[in-house]
Amino acid sequence: MSLKHHRIATAILVILVIIATRQVGYAWQTDTSPNILIVLADDMGYGDLGCMGSQHLETPHLDRLAESGVLCTQAYVASAVCSPSRAGLITGRDPRRFGYEGNLNQSASNYATRPELLGLPPGEHTLGDHLGIAGYQTALIGKWHLGTGELFHPQNRGFDYFCGMLGGGHTYFPNPENNQLERNGEALRQFSSPYLTDFFTDEALEWISSKKTDANQDKPWFLFLSYNAPHGPRQATEEDEAHFQSIQDPKRRTYAAMVYAMDRGIGRVMDLLEKTDQRQNTLVCFFSDNGGATNNGSWNGPLSGVKGCLKEGGIRIPMIWSWPKEFPKQQKQSGVISSLDLLPTLLAAADSSPIPLSKVRSHEDSSNRKKIVKQYGEYDGINLIPLLQGKTDPQRRTLFWRLQGQTAILDGPDKLIHLSHRRAEMFRPADDISESQNRMDVDSTRADELYRMIGSWQSMLPTVPLWGSSPFWSSQSAKHYDNWLPTPEPK
Repeated sequence: MSLKHHRIATAILVILVIIATRQVGYAWQTDTSPNILIVLADDMGYGDLGCMGSQHLETPHLDRLAESGVLCTQAYVASAVCSPSRAGLITGRDPRRFGYEGNLNQSASNYATRPELLGLPPGEHTLGDHLGIAGYQTALIGKWHLGTGELFHPQNRGFDYFCGMLGGGHTYFPNPENNQLERNGEALRQFSSPYLTDFFTDEALEWISSKKTDANQDKPWFLFLSYNAPHGPRQATEEDEAHFQSIQDPKRRTYAAMVYAMDRGIGRVMDLLEKTDQRQNTLVCFFSDNGGATNNGSWNGPLSGVKGCLKEGGIRIPMIWSWPKEFPKQQKQSGVISSLDLLPTLLAAADSSPIPLSKVRSHEDSSNRKKIVKQYGEYDGINLIPLLQGKTDPQRRTLFWRLQGQTAILDGPDKLIHLSHRRAEMFRPADDISESQNRMDVDSTRADELYRMIGSWQSMLPTVPLWGSSPFWSSQSAKHYDNWLPTPEPK
């Protein structure tokens, strides 16, 4: 089926769901529904913002965004690697529940038994689907990394507009005659900026500006601005890199320049919202898809671990929420929150409800699905709005992870990591942010309880993931537990 026919079929499906949701009484968007902007960084370190302690990077616009709302310092993503992390945040469901466990890269293609499964399963609804049903105009600009075939294309997954790359990485100085970038299915040959981060910012500004001039200008919009910065390859403009000549480490210097370009772009978007009187009623959420990587010059601050492992450095990120109309400014929140909370939070802001999940889901074991839905519900996050408004205290949370021979649970204050290559470890990250005090021998009763909870959770997951990963990554992840300890900021 052609992309055109897929889009027609998707449009028909959306119309049918709209009719159904109205019939069952789902809330429809109102005149006061906020615009929604998600800004995602890629492989950014936990300490790599001024507001998170960096003394050498410059992030004035993100620091200002944090001052305008709530800075969450114990936020978690759904996975320690890019693709399953994105699958979780865009569906509001733990990606392991639908077999999305490993990263979607070349090794996944080599180990897959069914290539047509190499992407976000069609039965999963995205934020674009949910907010489109709620009356929003939707766009995704930047990195997708949830499948490259027509079945997985963003415009078949709830997004009216897409400009970016379908894969997980791209050079920052794209060749007009040879690149992997597209706009709404058409290959790109011209760029408003030679540097990719600036180009994605230009696209975001143009799309937002068009919402005030087209026929749908009275409808709210949802933009997922998915930067690939500061993911590798390490490439920055000469001007930006020259700005950080005081940083001696060449890898860190280029990284600082890449983050600087992303921060500048976010500032441009915020300026446009201010100038067009949209800022007060635009809900903005910023975070990274996982912790800092081993190879990009990032810094995870006080955390142990790194991208690819389940210590805090792989899965814990700072998250910024700003909605001047509703959230108080200059707030810090140390309670546990999750990227899985985006869906219920954004739908609550839009005064809407999630699309019910299909009862027939070919990529899940039916009996396991019934058990996990009964225990945890169809979606995994919570509505954060009362917390971000300062009206409630943080809830006790239970979060799970599984990746390449590693499993972990955070239940209340306690976190247990079960590894394939060594004895399990148990920590209290709220009090021991560096995870330096292993409590396995101190509280074996609690460790046993967490073991049982992990076992029960795993028993309800699909029998096997949708695709496998190279054993190389398991070996690499095992090394991260010893080799990536807290260090002073590189300079």
